[in-house]
Amino acid sequence: MSLYDAYQSFVEKVARSENIGVHLCRISIAIVFLWIGWLKFIPYEADSIVPFVANSPFMSWLYNDPANYLQHMNGEGVLNEANRAWHEMNNTYGYSNGLGVVEITFALLLLSHYISPKAGLIGATLCFLTPFVTYTFLIFTPETWVHGADAHTGFPYLSGAGRLVLKDAMMTAAGFVAMVDSAKAILRNQNNSV
Repeated sequence: MSLYDAYQSFVEKVARSENIGVHLCRISIAIVFLWIGWLKFIPYEADSIVPFVANSPFMSWLYNDPANYLQHMNGEGVLNEANRAWHEMNNTYGYSNGLGVVEITFALLLLSHYISPKAGLIGATLCFLTPFVTYTFLIFTPETWVHGADAHTGFPYLSGAGRLVLKDAMMTAAGFVAMVDSAKAILRNQNNSV
C-alpha cells in the first residue's frame, strides 16, 4: 500500500466515525463533571474556586464574607488552620459541596442518554449552558488576568485561572454535540413509535 493509499484509507475511516466522536464528547464531558464534581467535596478544590464565587454578582451572596477572601486563601497542598476555619464560617465548603452535587447530577443526566435520550437531552443542555456561567468569571474575577509590573498584564493575558475558564469553550461545543445527538435519538424514537 502506498503512502497516499494509507492516507486515503485513514481519511475514509475518520469520515465514517462521526458516532464515535459523539460518544467521546458525551463521555469526556461526563468525566470532567464527575471528577471535578467529586473534588468539590475536598477542601483544596473548594478553596480554589473562592475568587470566582466571591467576585461573582450571581454567586457571592452564597458566601457569608465574600469581600475578605484574599487574606484567607490556601494554596494547593497548604493547610492553614485559621484559613480553614474562615472558610468554614464563610460557607466555602457548604457551597462547594452543593456545587459538587450539581456537577455530578449533570454528568449522570448526560450519561443517562443511553437509557433515556430525553433525560440525556436535559443533561446535555445543562452541560452546554454551564460554561456560559463560567465565562462570566472572565469579566468579574480579577484573578483571571495577569497582574503585575510586566507589560503583559490585563486583557488579553490570561492567568492560570483565566486559562482554566477559557477551556470551557470546548465544553460548550461538546455539550452542543451531545444535545444534538440526544435530540436526534428522541426524534428517531418518536418516528419509530408511529
